[in-house]
Amino acid sequence: MTTASRTTWPGPPAGQEDRPCANTADGDGAWSERLAEAVTAADAPDTVFALSRHGRRTVVTGGTGEAPGRPRDRLRYEIGSATKAFTGLLLAHLVDSGRLTGGEPAAALLGARRPPGRTPVTLAHLVTHTAGLPALPAGFYPRALPAWRTNPYGRYPDARVIDAFLRHRPRHRPGTRWRYSNFGVAVLGHALAAATGTPWPDLTTDLLLRPLALHDTALRPGAGGTDATGNGKDGTTAVPPFDAGGFQAAGAVRATPHDLLTFLEAHLDPARCPPLTGALRAVRTPVLRRGLGQRHVHTVAWFRHPTDGGPLYFHSGATLGQQAFLGFRPDTGTALAAVCTRRFRAHDPFVATAYALLAVCGQPCQTRCQSAGVPAGAHAPCAWWVCRHWYVTPSRVTVAPAS
Repeated sequence: MTTASRTTWPGPPAGQEDRPCANTADGDGAWSERLAEAVTAADAPDTVFALSRHGRRTVVTGGTGEAPGRPRDRLRYEIGSATKAFTGLLLAHLVDSGRLTGGEPAAALLGARRPPGRTPVTLAHLVTHTAGLPALPAGFYPRALPAWRTNPYGRYPDARVIDAFLRHRPRHRPGTRWRYSNFGVAVLGHALAAATGTPWPDLTTDLLLRPLALHDTALRPGAGGTDATGNGKDGTTAVPPFDAGGFQAAGAVRATPHDLLTFLEAHLDPARCPPLTGALRAVRTPVLRRGLGQRHVHTVAWFRHPTDGGPLYFHSGATLGQQAFLGFRPDTGTALAAVCTRRFRAHDPFVATAYALLAVCGQPCQTRCQSAGVPAGAHAPCAWWVCRHWYVTPSRVTVAPAS
């Protein structure tokens, strides 16, 4: 939703709610203990919880497996769907720099033969999961089934993703219904590549990874023991490196916990990265509300949840053998990156633990729980409830994104 004061979509965050406070409650020792407890609770071969508070980092590692060849916090981990935070920032940067508006019809950019129509799917619809697309293309499952336990996405290349989008007919008018979609963000990556004449991996590297100095972040598997080895649900069966196929923009990023903290710290202090300052501020702006009482708030890159002190921004992701959580709170100057090498059930206790740690950082537990509408002390159940409803509950859009 645009306003007269905005010059670009989505625009800078309104008001002063995101200004950090000087809260220094709990010392580093207390947080080291809490992070160590979270590492133990993850029960994964390799686990890292990395916390940044006003620029001061606390990193705790551990695991049930043998120690890898290099320190666990120096390995690259697959972050799965949290890649969407990078793709959302990329779109915001292209809009902020004047190269795009967010209202471009995706089909036109991808070479559709038919005119876009009166209500086309735009880049804004794709990034906000309101394009009317399913989670995955209809033809994905038959093709992926033979490699379901190894690399299903690798069997669905770029051309198939684009063709499936151009053939798809949304059941609802774009911008009216929200449904979380790997398909939609994958299409967004291809549309950005078509609009700029640059493949998504090169675009991401040139416009995000280099300006943010993310030297230990990659978009494809590495060699020489640089990457963590994923494991299945049993925590012991190794799985091959994740191949995103044509879904790179939705899940290809792999990074060290330190690089993930650097990425999150840039969101806490956008002025430290002049090339991306406008975009880093823009991705904290609410562009979509949905659900009962408009409780679910989204930006172009993050899920946004209220706390007593200010908003909490988060995203999580999983591949076949790894899981990650990214989140930050501007009001407390806090960022958290959590990764592990075990595939859990969706919205499992690992994500719930990470969310709860970030939610309580800088304020009493009871206050945090009351603000979320659950009994005091219900850390993991509260976080599980929040994550489940944020990710998997389709709903009507009550405040549509700008176009």
